[in-house]
Amino acid sequence: MRKIIPLSFIFLMILASACSVTRNGQDDGRIELVLVQVNDVYEIAPLSGNVGGMARVASLKKQYQQKNPNTLLIMAGDFLSPSVYNSLSYEGKPIRGRQMVEAMNVAGMDLAIFGNHEFDIKESELQSRLNESIFNWVSTNTFQQTSEGAQPFKKTANGKEQPIPEYIIHTLRDADGTVARVGFISITLPFNKAAYVIYTDPLSTAKKMYAQLKDSVDAVVAITHQFMEDDRILANNLPQLALIAGGHEHDMRFETINGVKITKAHANARTAYVITLEINKRKNSINSKAHLVYLNESIPLDSATNVAVEKWTNIADASFKNIGFDSKKIVLVKGEPLDGREAEIRSRPTNLTKQIILAMQEAAPKAEVVLLNAGSIRVDDIIAMPVTQYDIIRAMPFGGGIQEVDMKGKLLKQILDQGEKNKGIGGYLLYNEQVKFDNQKNEWTLKSAPIQDEMVYRIALSDFLFSGLEANLEFLNKQNPGIIKTYDVQSSCPLSDIRHAIIKYFENHPG
Repeated sequence: MRKIIPLSFIFLMILASACSVTRNGQDDGRIELVLVQVNDVYEIAPLSGNVGGMARVASLKKQYQQKNPNTLLIMAGDFLSPSVYNSLSYEGKPIRGRQMVEAMNVAGMDLAIFGNHEFDIKESELQSRLNESIFNWVSTNTFQQTSEGAQPFKKTANGKEQPIPEYIIHTLRDADGTVARVGFISITLPFNKAAYVIYTDPLSTAKKMYAQLKDSVDAVVAITHQFMEDDRILANNLPQLALIAGGHEHDMRFETINGVKITKAHANARTAYVITLEINKRKNSINSKAHLVYLNESIPLDSATNVAVEKWTNIADASFKNIGFDSKKIVLVKGEPLDGREAEIRSRPTNLTKQIILAMQEAAPKAEVVLLNAGSIRVDDIIAMPVTQYDIIRAMPFGGGIQEVDMKGKLLKQILDQGEKNKGIGGYLLYNEQVKFDNQKNEWTLKSAPIQDEMVYRIALSDFLFSGLEANLEFLNKQNPGIIKTYDVQSSCPLSDIRHAIIKYFENHPG
């Protein structure tokens, strides 16, 4: 791997007010850095209940920046995808995170890292987002796979191509002249195996980079996007870290492991973590304080950022209206939050997946078995009440119809077996509760009766699943001899778009 010259990537983010200040007193050797941290943000606008939104994130940063110019806004991965916007186009091109980068630019984002979902989009689309961003990126263990091997991702700005650095050093100073240097590294879990991405081992890479940085800075912060258990391992192996600011779980997490604080805010900027690093150069010590801030109506919307948010919201609303949706209409008022987190729905049924299956059953009442690939659900979030049509769209941004077919039991069992083998990926199958696996008899049953090889069953399934394009389920297509009959779907029928079927189900069953 080509060695990067670190000094070429050091960015000196010293605000003019700090640079021009006349010392008010003797340098006391103490200085504070404030980090406003968000992670796993897919929505630029406030969600149901009027919480979150990039305009509130921007406002929060400004509040702290007014008190301390040494304030940075950081994004701990997952913001380009998944998003309902990724199913839309604007100016003749798929949006693919463009709305988020524009909002982050206006909001004053300072530093971002790759999450696993950044690699959901095409290589060319990611390159466009990198080029559009005016904030900095750091990528310690994630590289671009090229014909020359692993190389740093690059960003083109003002006609100049710049590699994304493996670390960044931020220099800060205060009114009495204290100067400190803080190094930032990033770790991304090797979850998305896109062909254009290559990962180095997270832990060994972090240890190597810390060793390279430690003697040239006063503190090292790791911004991570990985499981909490991996963050714990990182803290146990590198207790000298000033902070681990993480993402990935979508739920708030806070732990202190081996003296290192690990912070993760709620997804979609429902909250933000505000961390103050108190650096004492004379004592060679670092003290950290972490405070969780709820981004509700008590935090005003930043007007400049809100202009960008409303621009993209209007673009999306117009697109939804053209395909028959009223994005602001409430379809479910009360109930438990619906769990659409990827790690959950790709390994077990959740209350969200159960509701979707019930909606499919209601739309196809003659079907004996309902099948849905978990990868059809892209929200990777917990949907709070009240649920709007927009929530349904963002849960299943690509829509698609519900196809009914008659198939032999032998094929049905083959499909169900493979669905279980697909646990953890998008091809994991969700099905109605009448279908069960009898572990004692080692057989699939329908309504407590064994599924018979030669018996014909009526099945409702997503049209994508029936296309043969799902991982390890290529045999599931209309050419398979186990398919006896397919049923036509009228365009005016809820079967023509699974999202309309879900909306109708919620309207028929208000809770």
